[in-house]
Amino acid sequence: MNVEINHKEINVPRDCTTLAALLESQGIDGKGKAVAIGSRVVPRQEWDKTVLEAGMKITIIRAVCGG
Repeated sequence: MNVEINHKEINVPRDCTTLAALLESQGIDGKGKAVAIGSRVVPRQEWDKTVLEAGMKITIIRAVCGG
């Protein structure tokens, strides 16, 4: 199955069935990050419950300090 992360197509490993597992497989830790699927922000406590589906468009944003 393929999903899109920040406009880049990713082939999801078979053992990745949740958003949390996908992020871990890509070496993305959750610190300072926000994740949206489509136009919906997924709260961090839902990452391990969010089941992946083919074609999902995932956006990962990193928070930075400053202004």
